[in-house]
Amino acid sequence: MRQRHSYLLSRKNFKRLLSVSIGKRRGVEGGPPTSPGQDDSKSMEPLPDQKPPTKPSWRCFSYEEIHEATNGFHQGNLVGRGGYAEVYRGVLVDGQVIAVKRLTRASTDEQKEKDFLQELGTIGHVRHPNVSALLGCCIDRDLYLIFEFSSRGSVSSNLHDKKSPPMAWKLRYDIAVGTARGLHYLHKGCQRRIIHRDIKASNILLTTNFEPQISDFGLAKWLPSEWTHRAVAPIEGTFGCLAPEYFMHGIVDEKTDVFAFGVFLLEIISGRKPVDGSHRSLLSWVLELLEDGEVLQDRWKMPEEEEEEDEFWGFDDLDDECDSPLSSSSTRSSQQ
Repeated sequence: MRQRHSYLLSRKNFKRLLSVSIGKRRGVEGGPPTSPGQDDSKSMEPLPDQKPPTKPSWRCFSYEEIHEATNGFHQGNLVGRGGYAEVYRGVLVDGQVIAVKRLTRASTDEQKEKDFLQELGTIGHVRHPNVSALLGCCIDRDLYLIFEFSSRGSVSSNLHDKKSPPMAWKLRYDIAVGTARGLHYLHKGCQRRIIHRDIKASNILLTTNFEPQISDFGLAKWLPSEWTHRAVAPIEGTFGCLAPEYFMHGIVDEKTDVFAFGVFLLEIISGRKPVDGSHRSLLSWVLELLEDGEVLQDRWKMPEEEEEEDEFWGFDDLDDECDSPLSSSSTRSSQQ
């Protein structure tokens, strides 16, 4: 009983903290949430040649709103489940379709609240066509994040659905370019650098028009401008998509995402998963197709009806800038 009372007090303090945070955001045009010990004036300075961001538009939802929207979190509306959260489809009273993410696992309630605030603080001020849009949150009875619903599902579900025809080559190219733009925005366009840490096909959602959007910022980390990298523990992410320096030493920077994006490119080009049924990684499979740094064309076969469209990718124009195919430290992401 005493432990329960202590938790309720913690929840009250948590709600008070969140309300104060929202008040600060509303009081400063375009200002992201600030953290203790941070120089507010410095954090509000826009990047060179960049317009100040517009005021965040997300709001706090009531539990009754999301409960009604998801039909009481009916299992028929469950559209996704991960290690730390589950996602439900819902429809608001005004007809807007939403995705409700409910945090489900943490070692303690305090850790769950910390994880929630970290993800909210990361995604709360982000606004880009290729990044999932946050609509708001709810802290009644549990912790929820509310997003726009992506009607086409994930790239992974579309790419690996055996009941559907192969994804068109041009569409794969457009998804790759859109995802690259979203990732470039997170690394270079935000007020603060965001390292996603879990770029993969199942975390790239598709809108009605098949516009790709980077989602799930549960593992994302801020990277201060004066830092070249940061070390994190424990190592979390998806096997087959982890950069070697991150997997072995916990080092995180932009190259962590660039490496994972490279694996994502290989996946949408080849149609193979990052790790197959025999636990063989996609990267090891690709390395067997290389000869003197070039792909053996007779072993890399595109659909016959789309062979003439290989110029979309411009493979012949790519320069091999990697010292080693296994090192992401030499990988470069072009800025468009």
